[in-house]
Amino acid sequence: MSNMKPIGKERPGGVKIKRGEYPELTWTAIMVGWGLGTLITISVAYAALVVGFSIEGSELAAILGWGVLRGIMKRTSIVENNINQTAASAVNGASAGIMFTVPALFILSRTEGLSSVADFTPSLIAILTLASITGCFLGIAFVVPLRKQMIDFDRLAYPGGVAVATILKSPGAGIRKALLLFLGILLAGTVKLVLHYFELEKFDLGAAAGIPSMWNLVFYLSLMTVGVGYLSGRGGLWFGAGGFLCYFVIAPILRLEMIGSPGVQAILPTPDDMRKNLFLPSGIGMLIGAALGGIIMAFPLIRSAFKSLRQSNQRFGGTQTNDEMPLALLYAAVGLGAVAMIVIAYLSVSEMTLPRAIGMAVLGTLWIWVAGVIVSECVGRTNWSPLSGMTLISVTLLIVIAKAGMSAPAAVVSSIVVGAAICMAISQSSDMMLDLKSGYLTGAIPKRQQYAQYLGSWLGPLLVIMLMIALNQQYQIGSEALAAPQATALATVMDGILNDNVPVYRYVAGSGLGFLLATSGLGGIGVLVALGFYMPFYIVLTYTIGNLLRMASDAAFGGEFAHRVGIPVAAGLMIGEALVDIGVTFVAIGINVVGGLG
Repeated sequence: MSNMKPIGKERPGGVKIKRGEYPELTWTAIMVGWGLGTLITISVAYAALVVGFSIEGSELAAILGWGVLRGIMKRTSIVENNINQTAASAVNGASAGIMFTVPALFILSRTEGLSSVADFTPSLIAILTLASITGCFLGIAFVVPLRKQMIDFDRLAYPGGVAVATILKSPGAGIRKALLLFLGILLAGTVKLVLHYFELEKFDLGAAAGIPSMWNLVFYLSLMTVGVGYLSGRGGLWFGAGGFLCYFVIAPILRLEMIGSPGVQAILPTPDDMRKNLFLPSGIGMLIGAALGGIIMAFPLIRSAFKSLRQSNQRFGGTQTNDEMPLALLYAAVGLGAVAMIVIAYLSVSEMTLPRAIGMAVLGTLWIWVAGVIVSECVGRTNWSPLSGMTLISVTLLIVIAKAGMSAPAAVVSSIVVGAAICMAISQSSDMMLDLKSGYLTGAIPKRQQYAQYLGSWLGPLLVIMLMIALNQQYQIGSEALAAPQATALATVMDGILNDNVPVYRYVAGSGLGFLLATSGLGGIGVLVALGFYMPFYIVLTYTIGNLLRMASDAAFGGEFAHRVGIPVAAGLMIGEALVDIGVTFVAIGINVVGGLG
């Protein structure tokens, strides 16, 4: 690992002339990346359980990186900070990769006959962690050979990578943004502590104003949710549109006696019943339809990926250039990863047979390749990731395979174990390409970023699995406190398949709408509208306020204001509230442990 510092001589007057190679892949960058990645990951993972989708960590890591590397450590290398943000965002890949899948075990454990699936024994924790890390390594190995075609030759936009490169090239602005981010953390943390102490997190605005309960106007006093909405901006309004459509259009219509049948009326007595019995399955169907539509729309992207491998090989005469990781090493990673997937699937449950383990592992490995390409190209062209839909489809296929010949608990656990590996792989592949884009724009050496991605990716699963277990112990994942919408959708589908009780007509109706939205050419709005359908409306409402604030600030001060001020503060709001809630969780666990010892 290079640890070279710029060689310099002092001129008269104390001005240093720097010569030689700038520090890039250094242990300083990696360790700062681990530290910042830990901070970002536990915050974003918590937010993923609350609002249902994850936030890319590269931009936050670049901002915080300048605060630490330049502001505190007085280091000035842009490419060194690029390595820091690469490692940190690799850690953060677990926030979505695990929180979209593994919490389904806790939710399903409250179903009759499946109470044992959430018995997180040391062996299950070890298998889940190993599966997640294996998925990380596979995802990176599969996507690295596509770099030249996707970035050097095709020049995909990768808006997120461009934003990160802009921060990396502006050290002074990065430090100012870091200060604003810390102010956001302080503000949100203080407000959250006050709200938690006085138990004021939710306010029933509808009841206070005499508004009918079917409109479900409960205001969630959460600066984190407002901050996440601000980060999403105008595009996030589609998420809000799904929720408002449910409670302000569909619910009032179905409440009309001349339209709603007695059967429909029976399942809609309260807003919570509406969501669980009608909007949730419809939203899941939309998510599946949107994912399938996305796959069909991405066929040209898959063809482009195969073309990229062929063209890259032709351009360089079958040889490997010095700026890439050795292909032999990548092939070895894929081969060993595929074998490890078989072993992981086989060891996941005692009922697993070797042929079924091979079938699940091969399916998972192939899906990692296809879905990784689709997600990477989607992020490159639109900055939108269909990760949730790809994960839902993969685990649905796995549970169908596992269901034949195994008990329900064994089928659930084995499918989630392999599914977590798949989700982690897809998450890492898209993150790797985004970071390589920022590196391309800042003059970084690709193979050093690729090594940094590997060095960062192993840490996330360890952090997030422990955090998930602690949060469930304190709040119960899937409850009103931690809705975990992505894992809830996954658990609902799995439960329906296991019990042959899939609400086909609701799924089909939702799938049709989701498919139309996915093929409309408007990016990932199908997934966003679907999330709005099955998210608790109090989160949708607060999130939409964040979208509107972003639109208002853009209109009043211009888009540059959001990047200079608004986004750092909004990111701080998310991190500050998450850290306070996580801190409260661990304090409560510590008190319980001490009380038990006493």
